[in-house]
Amino acid sequence: MSNSNSSDVIVVGAGVVGAACAYYAARGGLSVTVVDRGPVAGGTTGAGEGNLLVSDKEPGPELELALLSTWLWRELAQELPARIEYEAKGGLVVASDASAMAALRKFAAAQAGAGVTAEEIPADRLHDVEPHLAPGLGGGFRYPQDAQVQPALAAAHLLRASGARVRTGEEVTAVLTGTNGRVRGVRTAAGELHAPFVVNAAGTWGGEVARLAGAHLPVLPRRGFVLVTEPLPRVVRHKVYAADYVSDVASGSAALQTSAVVEGTPAGPVLIGASRERVGFDRTLSVEVLRRLAAQATALFPVLAGVRAMRTYAGFRPYLPDHLPAVGPDPRVPGLLHACGHEGAGIGLAPATGLAVARQLTGGEPPLDLGPFHPGRFAPAA
Repeated sequence: MSNSNSSDVIVVGAGVVGAACAYYAARGGLSVTVVDRGPVAGGTTGAGEGNLLVSDKEPGPELELALLSTWLWRELAQELPARIEYEAKGGLVVASDASAMAALRKFAAAQAGAGVTAEEIPADRLHDVEPHLAPGLGGGFRYPQDAQVQPALAAAHLLRASGARVRTGEEVTAVLTGTNGRVRGVRTAAGELHAPFVVNAAGTWGGEVARLAGAHLPVLPRRGFVLVTEPLPRVVRHKVYAADYVSDVASGSAALQTSAVVEGTPAGPVLIGASRERVGFDRTLSVEVLRRLAAQATALFPVLAGVRAMRTYAGFRPYLPDHLPAVGPDPRVPGLLHACGHEGAGIGLAPATGLAVARQLTGGEPPLDLGPFHPGRFAPAA
């Protein structure tokens, strides 16, 4: 690998989205430098559960991106080491009563027309699927396309497989442009890095990176907590969540929202989420959030009531007002591409995002219609 400070493309952000951009750009024949002010997966990626979901998305552009990513993650699982802990274990969405079940049935029927596979599980069969679920639930739907990955390891191995030059601990302080306004690289405390293309994959800091280039992207952080239990036998077989999780994901409210998402891991601990609130970058531990998460998880799985929570962690999801990521070229800064704003779905959507960005960098055919994700939709009025 060259020691030069020049490459074909600079990716700002060493999380899973940036890693996927680097991986597919390198596969397209480009030389890549990845720069991040922190470590690999030091931001949103490292605080994620590793959700690879289609079950929580209604028909539309995000679901199309998710379905493509689902296929790409299966392909990547064959190419990357088993240590990324890819599990095609499926998801189970459960309803509290008959009314909620009817809503799930309608939602699944709409998804089926978009290519999602879902199997209705009547109330009297739920315990065949998840033996430790609470009694009295109204039924559910099993989604075999849902999967899980260990996000930090996935990002690290994508970067390693890309062959990109990775520069961590270097904050980008400027996006360099020429007299014609076209991108020519970035500046960090360590000096200048040169490339004709810069990809903004900076997650919750994507708005700031855009601003450094003279662009506009209204990314806001949305805080979430995850509880991690002591290692257990496999008491939770699928990724299991209550039906209200879907509406929470779609909500734009800044207020606190919690809905139970419970899953086992190959290493043994059970992960419990999910919460959402817009409080800036405040990392203060919220006892109220943890109390709610624990109560909702044990309501779904009473067996967890006697289990110790070993730790908790907080992360910030990169939120955009219309809940769709920004993927593609900036309309005002030639050579700048954005790949951020995925909110809580970035791990699941990373491969399709990376492939789409790489195709744009190399002049290839986009893998799907990128119009709904165009960053220009946020450009301020002239």
